[in-house]
Amino acid sequence: MDKFVVDQAEGLRRLLAREGSRVVAVTGGPGAAGRTTTVVNLAASLTALGKDVLVIDECLGPQSVCATLGTVRGAGNVAAFMRGEAALAETAGRHALGFGVLVASRENRAHYTAAQLHELVAGPADFVLIDAELDADGALSPLAMHAHDVLVVMRLAAQSITDTYACLKRLHFAHAIRQFRVLATHVSSAADAEAALENLAGVASRYLNVSLQVAGHIAAEPHMHRAVQLERCIVDAFPSTAAARDYRRLAAELQSWPMRPALSSHAQSPRTSGEPGESRLARAVDDDAFDSAVAGVSSESAPAQKGWRADPPAQRPSTQHA
Repeated sequence: MDKFVVDQAEGLRRLLAREGSRVVAVTGGPGAAGRTTTVVNLAASLTALGKDVLVIDECLGPQSVCATLGTVRGAGNVAAFMRGEAALAETAGRHALGFGVLVASRENRAHYTAAQLHELVAGPADFVLIDAELDADGALSPLAMHAHDVLVVMRLAAQSITDTYACLKRLHFAHAIRQFRVLATHVSSAADAEAALENLAGVASRYLNVSLQVAGHIAAEPHMHRAVQLERCIVDAFPSTAAARDYRRLAAELQSWPMRPALSSHAQSPRTSGEPGESRLARAVDDDAFDSAVAGVSSESAPAQKGWRADPPAQRPSTQHA
């Protein structure tokens, strides 16, 4: 009962103080971490809770939001909205489940200032979920910098945890971000997920002085691939599965996250990977510390080997996948 009252009070404070939408940038390291899958399932789950949701797709190609869903047509004309020719609700495409989808790839948003891009997230939607594509230096786009939260998605496997740490490091040095939320996907054991996330949080706190808050985990689900083949969200196609329940739980808890200022309100000039601070950090991190961050990964999830460490940014591919 006490938690329910606290959640109600937090929700009321956000409602009374609300200016625009709650914006969440969802991103992750290279590889199939489940970023886009998380975005579309969160959108469907929040919409089912009666929320007005807008998904902004920063990616192009076969693993974009529109390609994943398949059923969204005409998903957005950023230029028409920016020119004042159409309202945001008219500009965004509408998925059959009720949430809006707007394509805002790098090419679409290249000619607009941060202030203009803010108009995309300051509309009437309760939640804006950005499928955030990082640039070659691991930095967020000017649009994603309007997010209140950065949710980093990782697969519960050694290489993905390595890539996730590298992703956190790049984002921290690019924007001086001090707080992240991390979600583990493809989880076979809740205990393994909790141990791995706790250890990763410890390493990030020790070497980056950043706070990682656990957003939860999503169960490994054999029907996930079938849902993708059907161009459906698993919460819609197979709502009784454990993964669908986990996404619905995440959507419910997201509404109670404390409201933080947008990243753009305290933005720092991006730092390049060759600057001294990050070089010292890369040299300072020892193998044993990194090994501890994957100690909770089960043998079925490709456990880390001795020498597990995040490579310097220049050695990592910049391509982001769903």
